[in-house]
Amino acid sequence: MKPAFPRRFTSLVLASCLLTASVTAVSADEKKAKGKPAPKPNPAMAKVKDVPGLPRVLLIGDSISIGYTVPVRELLKGKANVHRPLTNCGPTTNGVQKIDAWLGDGKWDVIHFNFGLHDLKYLGPKGQNLAEPTAEGSHQQVPPEAYEANLRKIVARLKKTDAKLIWRTTTPVPEGAKGRVVGDSVIYNTIAKKIMDENGIAIDDQYTFAFSRLDKIQRPKDVHFTPDGSKQLAEQAVAAITAALKQGLRP
Repeated sequence: MKPAFPRRFTSLVLASCLLTASVTAVSADEKKAKGKPAPKPNPAMAKVKDVPGLPRVLLIGDSISIGYTVPVRELLKGKANVHRPLTNCGPTTNGVQKIDAWLGDGKWDVIHFNFGLHDLKYLGPKGQNLAEPTAEGSHQQVPPEAYEANLRKIVARLKKTDAKLIWRTTTPVPEGAKGRVVGDSVIYNTIAKKIMDENGIAIDDQYTFAFSRLDKIQRPKDVHFTPDGSKQLAEQAVAAITAALKQGLRP
């Protein structure tokens, strides 16, 4: 009969095996992480160093604006310093909370802004993102009445900057887009237009521009645009911004 191992010895062996397995797993994870290239930073989120003497432009908006940020910068190179908050600006609730931080301490000549696609999207009863609009408990993140109230607050704050303001209409929701309803952009744009007209704010109507060519510039069943589509939206934005700059904004 073979002598039994002492319990203490058995425990030490077991602990050693567990430690070895753990170290092996960590090493494997580290090798996997090292072998995987880090995601490239989005150039739209690069900090901009102002060229002295050029006017300053601020783009505020969600991922649609992120998509046209770089081409707007390229089109206005040598003509304006184009900035944006280093984030997706999301719904008007986010704008009300963070607009002061986005504006910072600098002076702006033109502010081109939009809110809408995040406001009109549907959430589930527990806040699930992009919920099925017809499902029980689904609700818009910011319903029209609250959207109007929030947008009025944002506009009032932006007017204090003395910058030339340009509202960019919310682009269309296509058939099949998850968590949103076709036609809701029109409802929210109608609310926004009323506010902009009351305040004498110019409108860059990218909704109408995009709607006439959605099959060519928008991704299928998606609110986002192709790279070429974003470039075309950028051209629209630059036309509006250039017109504002020509008006001679600040004395």
